[in-house]
Amino acid sequence: MEVVSAEYAASLIQDGMSLGLGGFVGNVVPEEIYLAIQERYLKTQSPKDLTCFLTSCPGDGVSAGFDHFAEEGLLKRIVGIHYGTCPRILKLIEDNKVIAYMLPQGAAAQMLAAAGGKKPGVITQIGIGTYIDPRQEGGKANQLTVDSEEELVSLIKIEEKEYLFYKAVPLDISFIKGTYADEAGNISFDEECIITDPRALAIAAHNNGGKVVVQVKQIVKKGSINPINVVLPGFIVDYVVVAKPENHYQTNERGPWKAEYTGAINIPLENIEPLPLNERKICARRGTMEIKKGNLVNLGFGVSEGVGVVAGEEGISDKFTFSVESGPLGGIIMGGKAWGAATNMEARFNQAETFDLYDGGGLDITCLGAAEIDEEGNVNVSKFKGRAVGPGGFIDISQGAKKVIYMGTFTAGGLKEAIVDGKLKIVKEGKVMKFVKKVEQITFSGKRAIKDGQQVLYITERCVFELTPEGLTLTEIASGIDLEKDILAHMEFKPVIAKDLKLMDERLFKEEKMGLTL
Repeated sequence: MEVVSAEYAASLIQDGMSLGLGGFVGNVVPEEIYLAIQERYLKTQSPKDLTCFLTSCPGDGVSAGFDHFAEEGLLKRIVGIHYGTCPRILKLIEDNKVIAYMLPQGAAAQMLAAAGGKKPGVITQIGIGTYIDPRQEGGKANQLTVDSEEELVSLIKIEEKEYLFYKAVPLDISFIKGTYADEAGNISFDEECIITDPRALAIAAHNNGGKVVVQVKQIVKKGSINPINVVLPGFIVDYVVVAKPENHYQTNERGPWKAEYTGAINIPLENIEPLPLNERKICARRGTMEIKKGNLVNLGFGVSEGVGVVAGEEGISDKFTFSVESGPLGGIIMGGKAWGAATNMEARFNQAETFDLYDGGGLDITCLGAAEIDEEGNVNVSKFKGRAVGPGGFIDISQGAKKVIYMGTFTAGGLKEAIVDGKLKIVKEGKVMKFVKKVEQITFSGKRAIKDGQQVLYITERCVFELTPEGLTLTEIASGIDLEKDILAHMEFKPVIAKDLKLMDERLFKEEKMGLTL
């Protein structure tokens, strides 16, 4: 192991190389190295024509993380899963300046492991019936990728069953962030919220004759890291970069280190600020009502994050286990700039392990967002008005869970609502319909869900739908809401109306706790 500058680490990259990039939103991002790569390219126009492989999307929605690579000519191809936190990368994809794939996060994590083991790729049913399926779009993010005629995803049959084959991508250099490196190059993740897939990243580059570069906070004496806490052993680490504090943040909060995100301490759950009573809390409360004692529950980004807070408010979060695709198990899932972390977690997996758990049916319930929903129950979260952002872990999670709960406001774009005397009132309707005749892109297949026997709910602040063989079925309506004026008039199709249409639970619309028990 050699201690080098970030500039030296950037100089290791040659034109046309394939890089493995660490980072999950604002977690475990080797920011100083990524910044140095950008600065080198701006000065020298080198390296160029790179392939970048990512099992997450490191970024802050402004300019950090993977967005440092968004210089025209630097990239030739991106194999990733989600680009929503990297607006400059999104622009390159949108403008057809780079070949780009947007694959399921679990499949990408398993592709990384396959590359390390020199296996041809990954065989799975995850993605069948969605835009990942080569009979639809093959996971391609833009026309340039279609025109390249490269196929990373292919349809195969084994014993008469359909599977997708995801081709592995060999790596030349992997960039990773840890906390400490000892003098022998052993790396710990003591102050990191999550692990993600550092071993798989390192092995994929190492076994391909490539290099492994790790950004850390500090070098410590050899032997001072407990072997149990060594995430990367020194023999596999070629270079270590000691970062400046401002480029070695814990999450996108960029504030002081929080021990409760790492499992080092637990804090009282009363310290977590409750949600205000609004449309987001109504959805989160209704979703929380679906959880049973002992369930393993995954939470997505956005409105569904509120389920964790509601469970904490109601004092039931210790009756089941939360899981997030970044790896934490237990505790309360954090949202916003700390997305991917968990307060008071009980354990943490790496990403590939987490998705093996999900893909194999180990997940009882998932609560996810939904941008578009159609009459067949299909959901789109990956492409909007031609702009491809990718699915993240959505496809693995929604396809593997026993019960899938989509939640969000009924319309979007300027929606204003009020809760008056326990009744919901529409003050100003949203301009954007979310219940459409046909989704722009299928990220979740309603037909496949029916075939697989999944229970699927679509929860909004004013009504609840369930997916049935007959189609999307309206099962609950909020008090104060008019069926024709407030629901059917703002859908591009007419849903099935349940014969026993019920009122949503009145407790959803009151300030006091609901009194949920498990």
